[in-house]
Amino acid sequence: MEDTNFEKMKDDEVKSNLDATKEEISEQVEDEQLHELSMKLKKLEEENEELNNKYLRMTADFQNFKKRVEKEKSDIYQFANEKLIMDLLPIVDNLERAVTSHSDEANDESFAEGVKMILKQFLDIFKKNGVEEIDALGKEFDPNFHHAVMQEESDQQESNTILDVFQKGYTLNGKVIRPSMVKVVR
Repeated sequence: MEDTNFEKMKDDEVKSNLDATKEEISEQVEDEQLHELSMKLKKLEEENEELNNKYLRMTADFQNFKKRVEKEKSDIYQFANEKLIMDLLPIVDNLERAVTSHSDEANDESFAEGVKMILKQFLDIFKKNGVEEIDALGKEFDPNFHHAVMQEESDQQESNTILDVFQKGYTLNGKVIRPSMVKVVR
């Protein structure tokens, strides 16, 4: 019986040691898990800070980009007509010469010739910059290109035919910038 008691005590001691060992292992595992989780948290916090810094840099870059684009846009609006103005300056010079020569009592024929040259220069610059005259006389009235200011009865022309052009119309790269002012057959 003593052997049984001894065995029982041994079993209890083994169980107690086993429980203590389990508890120690459990504490070690918990400590290791806690350490692992702590390391993961630290790593995630570092990644979060790095991403936040990237976000702040990208936001600043984007703001700088927006400012640069706005300045470029402003410059485009401000200087968009510079080339056209530069092309028109020689015409102004020629007009001034024509006025001066006419006041110097030059003959009317040379004055008319000078004005024709100036008109040709204007039309060449218009063409170079995508401006075209709307061909209207004798054509069918189209409200997209023409503005009827008068109507007239006519047996010789079909209805809606343009009889007369009071003011020429123009397109800029295909877009109507000024419709032709016309007289139309009723």
